[in-house]
Amino acid sequence: MSVISDLKTLYEIDDSAWLEKTINLLKAKKFESLDLDNLIEELEDLDSEKKRRVESLLEQVIRHFLLLQYWTSERDYNKAHWESEIVSFQNQLKRYLTTNLRHHLEQSLPDIYIDARSYCMKKTQNTVMFPQKCPYSLVHLLNPDSLEK
Repeated sequence: MSVISDLKTLYEIDDSAWLEKTINLLKAKKFESLDLDNLIEELEDLDSEKKRRVESLLEQVIRHFLLLQYWTSERDYNKAHWESEIVSFQNQLKRYLTTNLRHHLEQSLPDIYIDARSYCMKKTQNTVMFPQKCPYSLVHLLNPDSLEK
């Protein structure tokens, strides 16, 4: 069995061991021995995972901004909690964001907003009218000073 076939089999049996061997092959510059099909798949999955992570964090920021701004009957009771959640999710986003992921969020903002709005409508039992389109820019959503305005 060739090295490549061994790696492909290893991938099916123990992907952590496969990853360790792949890293060692890369460090040793033994590119001809790599299992390129699975390596490409893993890199694509990694990219998708990163995008899902920042999308999820941004959705949380939007949810809390919407609740803070529009659910006025609950604002006095929940304001401190919603604001602290915004800060927490903004801080997490700050740690993960790269230029490419920021660009991805900019492009995905309308779809992320739809999901955040849907959540807020359900949470408020459709008693609050939230805007159809996102009333916030990405810059506003990521700005740690946006709560003070």
